[in-house]
Amino acid sequence: MSRNIKNMLISDIQDRVGSATDFLVVDASKVDAVSANKWRLSLRAAKISALTVKNSIALNALKRKGIEGLDQVLAGPSTLLWSSDDVVSLSRAVAKYAKDIAKLEIKGGTVDGQAIDAAGVDALSKSKGRLETIGELAGLMLAPGRMLAGAMQGPGGQLAGQLKTLSEKDGE
Repeated sequence: MSRNIKNMLISDIQDRVGSATDFLVVDASKVDAVSANKWRLSLRAAKISALTVKNSIALNALKRKGIEGLDQVLAGPSTLLWSSDDVVSLSRAVAKYAKDIAKLEIKGGTVDGQAIDAAGVDALSKSKGRLETIGELAGLMLAPGRMLAGAMQGPGGQLAGQLKTLSEKDGE
């Protein structure tokens, strides 16, 4: 393959990847055609991009974008997966597909420039996602205010109840 064609392929991969920085790599070479087609359609529905390409060209394209850590993972038949969502939701989806499709093998990936293996992808799929973490943080930030409002309403409610009882007694 000539250098010009390789450069064209590299720039095409960089355009497809866009601003994504977190990737997972799977081996889908042993998956039958019908299952692979269903899998790719479900990936598209989940807004997950998949690209099967020659490993050395993918490594060159990603290294030019500043993405490291896939050297060990991109060996043999490989399909690169990425998503615009957070990497936790991507790893959850890939782990689910790996359970559903027996011959789909998770090889690893890269998260924030750190290489992870298949066990790391599995552990990542069981952790909290971006939205869950934001919700938890918001709850923690609002908790002191909620406690203060409850403390202020508690004695005030008791006082109002006592005043109502007294006013009812006086009315008799």
